[in-house]
Amino acid sequence: MFRIEKTEYTNKTFRLPNDLVGKMEQLAHDKDISLNQLVIQCCRYALDNLEEEDTHS
Repeated sequence: MFRIEKTEYTNKTFRLPNDLVGKMEQLAHDKDISLNQLVIQCCRYALDNLEEEDTHS
């Protein structure tokens, strides 16, 4: 059966360096996606690939 799913979002404000924003805006434009979607994908990738700290010291 077809089910409509809705993604919920939370608004947050982050301060980012101007050069980073410029690069991300250009990349989002080049890939034809929204800047918001690019930020989401970058954050998910970073969290999924976060290096674990060695706690056995």
